[in-house]
Amino acid sequence: MQIPAFLCRQTELLQAAGHTGKVINIKKGQFLSAESMKYAIDKVKETGNEKIMVTERGSMFGYNDLIVDYRNIPEMQKNNVPVVLDITHSLQQPNQSGGITGGKPELIETIARAGIAVGVDGIFIETHPNPAIAKSDGANMLKLGYLEKLLEKLLKIRESIQSLPFIAD
Repeated sequence: MQIPAFLCRQTELLQAAGHTGKVINIKKGQFLSAESMKYAIDKVKETGNEKIMVTERGSMFGYNDLIVDYRNIPEMQKNNVPVVLDITHSLQQPNQSGGITGGKPELIETIARAGIAVGVDGIFIETHPNPAIAKSDGANMLKLGYLEKLLEKLLKIRESIQSLPFIAD
């Protein structure tokens, strides 16, 4: 069950979701720090549900852009829950002049590679055979034909970093 970013602080919603016993994915609001997600996680855990993951989807940068702060990934992992990186939504450009959300799909591989290198537990990528005609979020989608090659690259990055010692150890 997914809790949308704009509703991630709604106590009653988080508790109701927790009481279902299902896996709960809480998307981090673009207006929240990674540290603040602890409270959303705690609200679900208080219901007895430990099946929780959180999703990083960027932070507001000005009025018309999102930016991924990769420090958020290990910070949210401190809560002992998996952290997913929502790559395509992180590339949205809300509130564009035409009233339609824009995006930067040309940066999908860049954001994905960096997230894997940082150690994210999972990724989310919206894809479509023809993003230009997608009903929603087409401006920041990956064209379906590119998905397999991207996933192959990401697996190679994941394999290579798992064999490296962490500097702080």
